[in-house]
Amino acid sequence: MIDRLRALDSCAVSDALDTLGLPGATTGIGPLWAVREPVAGRVRTVRAGPRPSDRPGQHIAAAAIEAAEPGDVLVIANDGRTDVSCWGGILTLAATRRSLGGVVIDGACRDIAESEAHGFPVFGRAVVPVSARGRIVQLAMDEPVAFAGVTVHPGDAVLADRNGVVFVPGAELGRVIALAERITAREAAMADAVLAGQPVTEVMHDTRFPAAGDAS
Repeated sequence: MIDRLRALDSCAVSDALDTLGLPGATTGIGPLWAVREPVAGRVRTVRAGPRPSDRPGQHIAAAAIEAAEPGDVLVIANDGRTDVSCWGGILTLAATRRSLGGVVIDGACRDIAESEAHGFPVFGRAVVPVSARGRIVQLAMDEPVAFAGVTVHPGDAVLADRNGVVFVPGAELGRVIALAERITAREAAMADAVLAGQPVTEVMHDTRFPAAGDAS
């Protein structure tokens, strides 16, 4: 299923989610270096936030990296903050050694050149030099998180590409993928029709788009 998801693009999956009345598409999150291939995988969640006390706290995502399976994608919820990083070069190195699929951040990262050098996909809102140390810590992992307006659960699926980031509820993955594949095929046929000279006013008519009943 993850391979089928990776073969799609986030626009088709977003359209499928819309058609089925499911949340999952985010805005404002994109690749922070020129990631060449789509990233798809099962979600491993981390919630970051301000330090609750002066006592030492867990470094953001370190435990999640060690617990993750190859191909998992880390999802770090930091309330969209762009004034402090919650991912950096050492975490990238550790995640690469564990064969993780990538990281998606509702916030900022740093050391982006190191992530690019290792070929490790990083999606987020910004790149900043400001360290998390002394500012934010990991508050929780492997629990539901609020991410860019979407509630994301451990075990959900994520697809991240140049268009953005979409999440698919684990229980709905088959239905969403099936409809997104139909949407992709239909849009390819529509493109062929335009190239063949058919007026775009006819090609783009609402009746040409799959409905929820087309999912299987």
